[in-house]
Amino acid sequence: MQSASTSQSSGSGADLASKRAALNTLLQEVGRLAVAYSGGVDSSVLLHAGLSVLGSDCVAIIADSPSLPRTELREARELARSLGARLVVVKTEELADDRYVANAGDRCYYCKSELFLHMSRWAQEHAFGVLAFGEITDDLLDDRPGAIAASEYGVRAPLREAGFGKEDVRRYAREEGLVVAEKPASACLASRIPRGTSVTRERLAAVEAAEALVRARGFMVLRVRHHGQRALLEVGEAELDRARQLLGELSSELSELGFDSLDLGVYLPPALR
Repeated sequence: MQSASTSQSSGSGADLASKRAALNTLLQEVGRLAVAYSGGVDSSVLLHAGLSVLGSDCVAIIADSPSLPRTELREARELARSLGARLVVVKTEELADDRYVANAGDRCYYCKSELFLHMSRWAQEHAFGVLAFGEITDDLLDDRPGAIAASEYGVRAPLREAGFGKEDVRRYAREEGLVVAEKPASACLASRIPRGTSVTRERLAAVEAAEALVRARGFMVLRVRHHGQRALLEVGEAELDRARQLLGELSSELSELGFDSLDLGVYLPPALR
C-alpha cells in the first residue's frame, strides 16, 4: 500500500484503481465500521466505499450541531438515504465546553473530541469495532487539531491510508454518480468566527442565515465572516464581479441580521492563504 506521504493525487484511472483496491482491502479487514459523516465529498466517498464492501456492517454517524447548517444536515440525510445507509444522528454539545467557546485556535480539537466521544459510545453499545473519518492525504498539509482528537480516540482514516487525495475522491464520486462530486469544499459555521472571538449560538445562527441569503442569489463558493457588526463576504474569484454588482442589495439584506456593514473579498482555501 502506498504511504500517505508519498502518494500522488493525480486521480488518473490506473492510479485511482490501485487506490480503490487498497481501500477495499483495508475495509474488508476492519469488520463493522462507523463512519463520521458530514455529507461532504470525503466522508460521502468513504461511506459509499464502506457500504460497497461491508454492507449493513457500515453505518454513518453525523453530529447534529449548531455549527452545522440545517441545509447541510438535510442534504446529508438525503444522500445517506439514497445510498441505503443507516444514518445515526447524535446531538453534540461542544458549546457547553468553555475551551471550544473560547475559540483560541484549538477549537476543532474540542469539536472533534465531542463527536468522537459520542461515536465511540454508540459504537460500543452496538458492537461496531472501528471508527473512521474522511481524512485524505491533502489534509496532512493543513493544521488539523481534529486529527489529534481522532488519534486519541483511535479513529482510522481509510482514505488517507489508501493514498486518496482530493482529486481521487472527486473522481471516485464522479465515477459512482454521487451528487456531491462537484460540491464545493466547506467547513463548519464556527470557522467564520475570528480566532479569539467566542463562539456563541447567536453568532453561528447569524452566519448561517447570512450565507443562506447569499446562496439564494446563486453563489456557489462563499463564506460570511463574522466581525461583530461588520460582515466580510468572501466569494469565488469567478463570482466576484457579480457580488460587486449585488453588494448594495446584499448589504441591505444582511443588515436585518445585525450586520451594519458588509465588505467583499475573494475566498481562498486555507492552503492558499
